[in-house]
Parts: sequence; C-alpha cells; structure tokens
Amino acid sequence: MKIKEKLMMDMKGLYEHGPINIVIFGDSVSHGSLNGYIDYENVYWNRLKKKLNQLRDYVPVNMINASIGGTTAKQSLGRLHSQVLKHEPDLVIVCFGLNDVNGSLDDYLSPLQSIFEQCKSAGCDVIFMTPNMLNTRVADDTPKQHYQYAFKTAEMQNGGRMDEYMAAAIALAERMEVPVCDCYAKWKEISKTQDVTMLLANRINHPIPEMHELFASSLYDMIIGTCNETGGRESGMFEE
Repeated sequence: MKIKEKLMMDMKGLYEHGPINIVIFGDSVSHGSLNGYIDYENVYWNRLKKKLNQLRDYVPVNMINASIGGTTAKQSLGRLHSQVLKHEPDLVIVCFGLNDVNGSLDDYLSPLQSIFEQCKSAGCDVIFMTPNMLNTRVADDTPKQHYQYAFKTAEMQNGGRMDEYMAAAIALAERMEVPVCDCYAKWKEISKTQDVTMLLANRINHPIPEMHELFASSLYDMIIGTCNETGGRESGMFEE
C-alpha cells in the first residue's frame, strides 16, 4: 500500500495496516544540523510530516530519523537492518553524498547500491534524495572550526567533483529504478542567480532552515503529486 493510499485509510484500515512509517537515512543535514546545533523543528523531514498531516491528519505519520551527522553511505550500511529496516518502513528516504565526496567514488556507489537493493528486497519504497551544494567560496564569516575545510569543499564544488558524484549516484538509482528527488539540480539552478554559500548556515554544507523547505516540498510533490498547468493533480511517484 502506497503512502498516498494509506493517508486515506479509515479506522478499519488503520487496524489492518497501521500508521505510516517513513525512515530518514542520511548524514548531518538529515540529522538536523545547522550551525553548531540540532534543529528538529525546521529540518526537512519534519516539514514533510507537517505537509502530509495537512493533507489528511487522521492517519499518524511516524518520521523515524536514522541519520547521523558526519557519516557516509559506507559507514552507515552496517546499521541499515538494525536502525532502518527493523521499523518496517513504508518509505526510506536516502540522502548521502556530502561526506562521501571526501572518499572514492566506488566507496560511495557500492554501499549506496546495497542500501537500495536491501530496501527494495524488504518491500519498502525508497527515494534517493540528492543533497545540497557545497560552498562555492570561503566566506569571511565562515566559523573558525570550518575555515580550512571550507577551502577544500569549495574546490570540490567548483572543480566538478561534487557534480561527478551526484551524476554517478543518480545514474545508479535510475538503473535500479529507484526514484530520484534531485534537489542538487535545484540548488545548481539557484546558484545561477544567488550566492549559495550564504544559504549554508555553517558556510560549507548545512543549509539554512529556509532551504530545508526546498527538500520538503520536493519530496511532497514526488510522493503526493503536484498541480499541473490546468489546475489538476499530477500523479505522485508512488501512486498506482
């Protein structure tokens, strides 16, 4: 049963199928990190929960955050069963890449493939959400603890390394028929007219609270469907 269908359940349906369980599996951005603190109120998955509740609030939506700041797909693969699949999720939102870009491309793609395979084998839906851009310059107000690293992340972004990793991950997901919520492409579009470094709270990789809305809205549109030009609703990614 897809999430959009489950949202429409009555009491009988709840008895039979239970609430909606969505597990978030990623790094610090999904964990809720901003600039030195955790913000579970403004993080994208909480915004997504509110949007789903606004559509119909009768069915409980459980957001289970299995994300840990500073981790990669490779480091997180070993806890997939114990911290993600054990919850029997309806949907797993996977978002890695910001830390993986420091390692080899194979160390990113191989575990990502295994995560996709195991989620699909478990019978749950899975979305690969691409992360935000890294900083494109070293801002004067970059926190001291991040200042030296900011030169490296700016080089990875400007030199095309981040683009390469995202393109490879998207290609992998498409080959595996895993839906892609390509927020990275949206950030790239924004970068044409705005200084994206100033949209990062820590000036290297943590989006300001307002930018979490981009993730939440993109995921909502993918799951539920967006309005088309005639005012009707287009089917969501997981709608039969």
